Amino acid sequence: MKKIITLIIVLVAFSNCTKKDYPTCEIKTSEGNIIIELYDDKAPITVANFLRYVDSSYYEKSEFFRVCTPENESDRDIKIEVIQGGKRREYNVFEPIEIETTEQTGIKHLDGTVSMARDKPNSATQSFFICINDQPELDYNGKRNPDGQGFAAFGKVIQGMDVVKKIQAQKNKNQFLIKPVLIESIKRVE
Repeated sequence: MKKIITLIIVLVAFSNCTKKDYPTCEIKTSEGNIIIELYDDKAPITVANFLRYVDSSYYEKSEFFRVCTPENESDRDIKIEVIQGGKRREYNVFEPIEIETTEQTGIKHLDGTVSMARDKPNSATQSFFICINDQPELDYNGKRNPDGQGFAAFGKVIQGMDVVKKIQAQKNKNQFLIKPVLIESIKRVE
């Protein structure tokens, strides 16, 4: 019995030593706070891009402005559930980045996944979205985007999915929130 307990202690200690500490950010909103971790080892270009905007205070006083729900996606063949944030009247501080597809990174669009919004491939800048429930049609070879490249997932909500769902439940017209939810700031958590 003593050997088993010792083995368990060693395994727990080893797992704690090998766990990667991912960069985290806190998204402070008028509806509550969301904590996300960023997978810089799997999606280094996308994480670096997001953190450039974070570190430049670009997201201060921006907003969550768009929500996709089963109700407002009813006329689309490929339905998704996300909330989208950033600056609605977009101006970009930095050039668009090369897309890191889910085929390259292995980060799938699951419940709570954070990903970059885009139009065509290699056009992502500052706008991002958070998935509600699993969204496989946003992955590489998914059918939501006709080019089949999907979107660049780069992180996950680790605290505050209740806030994400609260934002998604706000009143909207044609997917745009009638009263956008204020993003007070996005800052790194040390």
